[in-house]
Amino acid sequence: MRSLKRLKKNRILIRKEKRGVSTRWLRDISLRLMELLQLQNTEVSIYLTGDENMRKLNREYRGKNKPTDVLSFTFEECVGDCILLGEIVISMDTARRQAEELGHSLEDEVRRLLVHGFVHLMGYDHELGGDEEKRFKELEEKLLSELCQTT
Repeated sequence: MRSLKRLKKNRILIRKEKRGVSTRWLRDISLRLMELLQLQNTEVSIYLTGDENMRKLNREYRGKNKPTDVLSFTFEECVGDCILLGEIVISMDTARRQAEELGHSLEDEVRRLLVHGFVHLMGYDHELGGDEEKRFKELEEKLLSELCQTT
């Protein structure tokens, strides 16, 4: 019975170059998102960085020489019984600015960016426009709504 429980466990790996939200809060929100997305035995990495590093990543992977708020990298690799879904990178510098501009807390902004990143990891892409953008936004809003009810 114990091994069956272990097979369904999700994992979050967190790397923090920049501070602003607690590791425990970030892990709890991420695990709740994975539960809402019905993911099992899945691992996601979350990297909190600053604008300088985010600019480098954005330039290297998207050809845009400026920082952005969130990037998602999908891996979808199987290692043993675990699925390595991908990595979500959040610029805490940009998150702070956006939180201030939007008049909400840094936690609210990081929650929004985390949801955005998870929706990308699930294979949705708002940049395609049309129905795909609509599906992306619908899932994003649903997850944010459900998270706000439980956290």
